[in-house]
Amino acid sequence: MTDRIMVSPGSAEDAPAMPSWVGEDTVTYAQAGVDTAEGARAVDAIKESVHSTYRPEVVGDIGGFGGLFSLAAAKDMEDPLLVSGTDGVGTKLQLAKIAGKHDTVGIDLVAMCVNDILATGAEPLFFLDYIAIGKLKSEAVAEIVNGIAEGCKQAGCALIGGEMAEHPGVMDPDEYDLSGFAVGIVDRAAMLDPAQVEEGDVLLGLASSGLHSNGYSLARKVCTEGRTHYEVTLPRPSLGGRSVLDALLQPTRIYVKQVRAVLEQHPGAVHALAHITGGGITENLNRALPKHLDARVEVGSWEMEPIIPFVCAAARLTEGDALKTFNMGLGMILIVKPEAADAVKASLEAQGETVYRVGTVVKGSGEVSYVNEEDLFPELPSDREVPPAPVVPDPANRTTERDTFYDEEADE
Repeated sequence: MTDRIMVSPGSAEDAPAMPSWVGEDTVTYAQAGVDTAEGARAVDAIKESVHSTYRPEVVGDIGGFGGLFSLAAAKDMEDPLLVSGTDGVGTKLQLAKIAGKHDTVGIDLVAMCVNDILATGAEPLFFLDYIAIGKLKSEAVAEIVNGIAEGCKQAGCALIGGEMAEHPGVMDPDEYDLSGFAVGIVDRAAMLDPAQVEEGDVLLGLASSGLHSNGYSLARKVCTEGRTHYEVTLPRPSLGGRSVLDALLQPTRIYVKQVRAVLEQHPGAVHALAHITGGGITENLNRALPKHLDARVEVGSWEMEPIIPFVCAAARLTEGDALKTFNMGLGMILIVKPEAADAVKASLEAQGETVYRVGTVVKGSGEVSYVNEEDLFPELPSDREVPPAPVVPDPANRTTERDTFYDEEADE
């Protein structure tokens, strides 16, 4: 219900300003802040990228009222199931805005959707995006869609449609938000299912490329809030020579083609799969378990990109909190028959994946437990106390000659 504006009859001081259109003969859509001509230019700018993702099943072209995709391939399946997933990029977009780099978040958008539906064993078929933006600029939209197209190519799915919605008066001109929608297909007989998981199954973890697209409200708070542009773009030894901004913007890894190939090469070897997103290992691996079994994860059996412990140290997270906040270096975990674990691992490594044997399935109640949890951050003493909050430097004392994060000086 719209709030009623009360104006005193004796005074106009609390009255709203006169509308901008008063005195005009007519009010156009463009005057209201929506530029349909720029929208048409944006569509032209993205056509080549969109076409580069097309599969033989795509029918028609962009510009119609609905994307068309043939399901002729399903005729060879015994019981084909459509699998759908939708997601966004979240506040990682704010870092893209700071960096002025908007293509990698398009990859993130696709990754978050297709990695989800991959958890059933499905092959992603097509993808649609939704871009809400304060002021539409064809060049900026083209950069975003180029990233979405790249993500679709990595996943092997077609970008068959989308929407660019201009929101003047609702969003600031430079603000935008992304959401996406993926549809895939799997034969019911070949579907991955937690019910298939057995005691003794092996956990194989696939290395993540960084934080992926989860936990960024926390990451931004401890790594960019109150920091100068110089500080977040300065190369840092603790990040392997990368800047904080570059490391945080590393796009989410897409595992579709590699995992799908293994499912075909080793039918029945993989029982279930967990996409490690928001909630970390603790609150995602359990989704791939039946109620009578636990996943016992051996902490310290894998490595992680430097940005992950960097953010955890900045936030002063305990091991338990870290494991239920970030992916901690594992973007996906496969639950595999023990006798097939070595072969599956070798097949994934042959396709360029970094694979770790990170634990086993044991009797339990559908939970995730950890062995050697204190080994999560091996560079820190195991008996440490949570460190005190760092002293915030006075901005007036900062220089462009030296700005440090946390304990970097002490570590050098």
